[in-house]
Amino acid sequence: MAQRWQTRRLDDSAWRPQPGLTRADRAKEQDDAAGGRDRRKVLGTEPPALASVYFRRPSGRRVYAYVRWSAGGRTVERYVCEAEHTTRMANLIQAWQVIQSSGLLEPNVKASDHRAHASWASSEGVRRIMQGNTSRDTKPERLLRSLVHRLGLRYRVGVRPVASVRRTADLVFPRARVAVFVDGCFWHGCPEHYRRSTKNRRFWDEKVEANRTRDRDTDQLLAGAGWAVLRVWEHEVGPDAALRVQEVVRQRSSAAAVVRPHNLVPYFD
Repeated sequence: MAQRWQTRRLDDSAWRPQPGLTRADRAKEQDDAAGGRDRRKVLGTEPPALASVYFRRPSGRRVYAYVRWSAGGRTVERYVCEAEHTTRMANLIQAWQVIQSSGLLEPNVKASDHRAHASWASSEGVRRIMQGNTSRDTKPERLLRSLVHRLGLRYRVGVRPVASVRRTADLVFPRARVAVFVDGCFWHGCPEHYRRSTKNRRFWDEKVEANRTRDRDTDQLLAGAGWAVLRVWEHEVGPDAALRVQEVVRQRSSAAAVVRPHNLVPYFD
């Protein structure tokens, strides 16, 4: 876990709220992540207080989630967990799962009682799987990169295709304007291999559906900016997938070469 953070830093979009959000928008974001406004109520406060999750990056690469609310004219704040996901909504959902399973909204519970033991996972096995999950440099990604590299293609890894769009692709071909994503079968809801969880079903259903929605939104945003998006399921990674990437990149590169200004023949009267 510690080694993972030595080489990885969450983008601001994974924990900072989008600029321009109204107070109502932020409240709805918290409600959606918590599973409803009632789930944000703090027990034992009068009048009932609503808690909110926020994030801090005090130093280095780590981002931490805290929950806080107002009670008796003062602000109560408690540590929740470390943010580990690449989207703000996924980190909010994770934090609220920890809060609800650990009783952190009970005024007589101390944050130190839960700091080391709080978990959003339904079992220790699930927790280990979640801790072992990484947002980049997975085995399927490394394999596809190796196969594509052998075909003579060069690319950038883990960068935004469009600087103004806060979405990161696994392989980026800037000249051809091609973005390749390697999607995990569980995390993105593969139609062939995805099986719904039998525990914490609501949490996992919402998490996977949020990933699907973000994938569709990413495709539209990049297509609107003139990029071709290619998605490869992790079970598809192999020589055929690499050839598919090569074909798309070459087609896009050829089309771009035709319209480049230095390839045009000047016309004179």
